[in-house]
Amino acid sequence: MAAGYQLPADYGYIALVVAESWILLNYLGFQVMKARKKYDVQYPKLYSETSNEFNCIQRAHQNTLEVYPQFLAFLLLGGLQLPRLSAVLGNIWLVSRVVYAHGYYTFDPSKRNRGAFGYIGLLGLLVNTVLFGLNSTGFI
Repeated sequence: MAAGYQLPADYGYIALVVAESWILLNYLGFQVMKARKKYDVQYPKLYSETSNEFNCIQRAHQNTLEVYPQFLAFLLLGGLQLPRLSAVLGNIWLVSRVVYAHGYYTFDPSKRNRGAFGYIGLLGLLVNTVLFGLNSTGFI
């Protein structure tokens, strides 16, 4: 039996956050490309054995990529239940990743923690996804 589902009228906000996230990933990737040239780190090396500065820039990008699939899944699914709230939470996460990266770019890795407020966005999206799952299965 096929079930139909109509997207909420405000789901366009989710699409905008997805586009913003693409811009963020490209911005972070561009920082790595510039650092590769500056610190002479050749492909295919992911990290440098001699440049902690390069490694900080690379980690800011890599860590964002590591959590991006979960972010995207929670955003897309949670947005089906509460699109405006999910868009706000998604933007909180995106802003936190910029703050996280720029903390890392100081070359003092402890300053990356300035972006820890992003967990508000990510965990909020997780809650919205769980609510969507419970609501769509009839549990609530």
